[in-house]
Amino acid sequence: MLGKALLQLDKIGRTLDPSFNPNAAIERNVGEILRLRLVDETSWRRVISGLMQTREFAEKLPGRVNRVLDAVASNDFEIRIDAIREEVLIVGFQKIANRIAAGLVLAALIVGAALMMRIDTAFKIFGYPGLAMFCFLAAAGGGFWLVWTILWEDRSADKP
Repeated sequence: MLGKALLQLDKIGRTLDPSFNPNAAIERNVGEILRLRLVDETSWRRVISGLMQTREFAEKLPGRVNRVLDAVASNDFEIRIDAIREEVLIVGFQKIANRIAAGLVLAALIVGAALMMRIDTAFKIFGYPGLAMFCFLAAAGGGFWLVWTILWEDRSADKP
């Protein structure tokens, strides 16, 4: 909205004075604008506040350095890093890999069953080749099992 207002302001300025060049006006007045902003930002209150914070830091620095040096001297100095728990990460990767592998096996069963549907055999289930139907039903059952375990594990993982 601000950009649109500025564009409209530019059009209004050109309508009122076609010879007005806003870029040249900004270039002429940029020094004064910057000087006024710097004067506002470098008020005495801000300078004194910064000096007070620096003085407070300098006063507490020797005590802090002493504590660090005492910890190093007494061999109590330790650095704690809160990193990723590798066990949880590896378990997550294993779940993902297992789900991908199961999905590939199920896809292979479906493709194999589809290719075997063209073979005419004496053993038939529902009028289709028996082995192909067995593979397809196994893939369908495995697919339902995979979806059920994914949903069940994700739901139980969400509970505290």
